[in-house]
Amino acid sequence: MESGKRAEAGPSAAVSEDKQEREQREMSEKPLALEVCDDHEEEDDGEEDGGGGGGELLAGFVPGPLLSLKEQIEKDKDDDSLRRWKEKLLGCVEGDLNGQMEPEVKFHSIGIISNDLEEVSHPLPLDSNREGLVLFTLKEGSQYQLKLTFSVLHNIVSGLTYSYTVWKAGLKVDQNKGMLGTFAPQREPYVHFLDEETTPSGVLARGIYTANLKFEDDDRRCHMELKYAFEIKKRS
Repeated sequence: MESGKRAEAGPSAAVSEDKQEREQREMSEKPLALEVCDDHEEEDDGEEDGGGGGGELLAGFVPGPLLSLKEQIEKDKDDDSLRRWKEKLLGCVEGDLNGQMEPEVKFHSIGIISNDLEEVSHPLPLDSNREGLVLFTLKEGSQYQLKLTFSVLHNIVSGLTYSYTVWKAGLKVDQNKGMLGTFAPQREPYVHFLDEETTPSGVLARGIYTANLKFEDDDRRCHMELKYAFEIKKRS
């Protein structure tokens, strides 16, 4: 009888045992999958921290060679439509296709626009006898913007930035940095306005200031460094 009962219970017991084994196997596999994900996360964290394979890849990265506009266009000289598209996109000037690699930024003028006076503009480069002299006069508490006119020659200039430092009586009183952008050669000069500024107010704010304005690109090429002076007067 007992053997008969065991025989009757055999199939269902085998099924339940198989089910338990599958559940145990699935449960045992889940933590393994989580551990694998954790390992990947740790590897990613290591790469973010500068370690692991990511740092080695960055250290071994070699940027492509710098190509002149002439070389970039001549790569597709047999495709007229693509060549015309490149010339339009790059703002290419035929007379500037001389094969020169390095871009050149040529500044034509610097001006100032203020709510208290008419626009004042000076051609660049400044005459040697005007360097360090007062280029413009502003009233205290007035808003103003510097206006720059420049051309880009030979190649695309990438990441053109400016740094602006101001001194009064030998003490640094202001410092600012900003991004102008990336520019391609074109026939017409670019006109760019720097961020709007407000002159300080009060007795101590009045007087003559000296300033240094410097322009660099992504490759740390200095395209212009201008030293000049300006004056802040009492508001009448």
